[in-house]
Amino acid sequence: MAVIDFERTSFPDSAAWHLHISGGLESATMGSLLLLVNERNTVTTAAFQNAARPRPIDRIVLSAVYADAARIMVEHALKHEDFTEESDYPDGSLGATLLSLFDQLFPGQSITDIRLRQRQSPALFGSDLQAAVKIFEV
Repeated sequence: MAVIDFERTSFPDSAAWHLHISGGLESATMGSLLLLVNERNTVTTAAFQNAARPRPIDRIVLSAVYADAARIMVEHALKHEDFTEESDYPDGSLGATLLSLFDQLFPGQSITDIRLRQRQSPALFGSDLQAAVKIFEV
């Protein structure tokens, strides 16, 4: 995670955060994920500063960031047709992290079913994901 001034980037100046995913599914998770927080968004930066002892507003912001990061990661995984339950990724890899996230968010559901739901009914998929991450349950 890094706190930066979005005005000096290609990101919208008023965006609160951006999750950057790079590398392939075999790449190390630690080198593949970077959460950027816009220092100009004081509500978001304060939420991360207070994460150890969050205020009610901080909990809401952190919940929104978590939900959005989960959505981005799930959508990233689903773009890879070879991303399935049978995939065997090395420990600590992005693929292994994404498989673990799927197991946590969608227990008992197949990746194929989730991928089909995302493609056929994006709005329902979005609602499913909100429910899975328990958005705003503080």
